[in-house]
Amino acid sequence: MREIVEPSRKIPVTDDFDVVVVGGGVAGAAAAIAAARNGARVCLIEKENALGGLATLGLVVIYLPLCDGKGRQVIGGLGEELLKLSVTYGGEKIPECWTRSATAEERSKKRYRVTFNAAGFAMALEELLPGLPITLMYDTRFCDVAVEDRRVVAVLVENKSGRLAVGCRAVIDASGDADVCHRAGEETVSLDTNRRSGWYFAASDGKTEIRYPGDPYWLDIPEGKRTYRGDKWEDVSDMNVQSRVLIREDIKRLRAERGDDSLIPLIIPTIPQFRRTRRLKGAFELDESDDGRTFDDTIGMTGDWRKAGPVFSISFRSLVGMQTDNLISAGRCISVTTSAWEITRAIPTCVVTGEAAGVAAAMAAASARRFGDLKIRDLQDRLRRQGAVLPE
Repeated sequence: MREIVEPSRKIPVTDDFDVVVVGGGVAGAAAAIAAARNGARVCLIEKENALGGLATLGLVVIYLPLCDGKGRQVIGGLGEELLKLSVTYGGEKIPECWTRSATAEERSKKRYRVTFNAAGFAMALEELLPGLPITLMYDTRFCDVAVEDRRVVAVLVENKSGRLAVGCRAVIDASGDADVCHRAGEETVSLDTNRRSGWYFAASDGKTEIRYPGDPYWLDIPEGKRTYRGDKWEDVSDMNVQSRVLIREDIKRLRAERGDDSLIPLIIPTIPQFRRTRRLKGAFELDESDDGRTFDDTIGMTGDWRKAGPVFSISFRSLVGMQTDNLISAGRCISVTTSAWEITRAIPTCVVTGEAAGVAAAMAAASARRFGDLKIRDLQDRLRRQGAVLPE
C-alpha cells in the first residue's frame, strides 16, 4: 500500500471549553444541555446539520417507554422532558394515564411512549439551546484527540474552516460509535451484525404513512444478504445504498398491490440506520442478567422496551473510560454486553446516560478532577434534584 506523509503543521486551537461533546444525537444533545445547565461552558460537535441523530435524521420516530410496563415510571429528568418536547411540532398525544395521577394498574395497560414528528423534534431540540453556554458546531467531523498525561486536552475536528483543535477539560463521547474512545486508546468492541434497514415516509393522495422495510432482525439473515459494520467505511457506504434499494423495492411493491402509481417516497433517512456498531469496554459491562440489580454508583434506570417487567440500573462505571481520566461516554457507545446493548441503544436510555454524563462532566471540569475521583453521592443527589429517577 502506498503511503503519503502528511507535512507537519500547527493546528489552531479555536477555544478552550469546560466540556466538549462529540455527537449531537439525543444522547449528545442531552449531555450538552445537562452540562450547560450545571454551569459548564460547552462545545457540541455534530457532523450533520441538525440535532437528534437516528431519532430525527434516521427517522427512528418512536420515543420508547419511560416505564417498566407494569405501571412504574423509571425514567424522569431530561428523559421525560425530551419525550414531551418530541411532540411539540407533531406526533401522537402522550398517553392520558401518564399526564395525571393514575394507579399502577391503569398505567400498566399503556406504556409511557410516543411516536413523534422527526423534523419537529429536530427543531424543538434547537430551541433548548439559546440562553445556555453552548457553542454548536454543525457540519463538523470529529477526527482525533490530543492526549497528554492521560487527559484529552483537545478534540481535533474538520469543517469548512479546515482542521481545528477544540480545547477541553472534559470530553463526552456521544458519537454513537465510540469514535472518541477508540481514538483515545480505550478498549472498544465492534459488531458486524447490522442489517439493511430503510424506514421512510410514503405519500399518496394527500396522505402519509411510515414504512419499515428491512431485513428481519431477529431471524436468520435472508439468503444472499449480508450484515454490516458501523466502523468500516465500505460497510457504511453500502448500508446507505442498500437502504435506498429497500425503499425502492417497497414503493414498487406497494404501487403494484394498491394499483396506485401516485405513491411516492416522501422522506427518506439521511443517515444509515445502524443499531449497534462500536462501544466502550469499560470497568463494568451492564448485562441483561442484571435485571433488578442496583449499584452503589447507579446514575439512572431504564426498562426494557421489548417487554414488561425488567428494570436495569445503570452503573457510572459503564460510562467512564479506563485509560483516559477526563473521558466519559453516553448513549449507544457505553460499556454493556451484546445482550444489554439492545436495551441501552434506545432513545430514552441514551438520554438518561447523556444527562448523567453531562452533569458528571460539568462537575469534573469545575473541580479539575478525574471522573474516577468524583463523589458519586454528590452526582446522584444532583441528578435527583434535576428529576432523574434513581433507586433509594
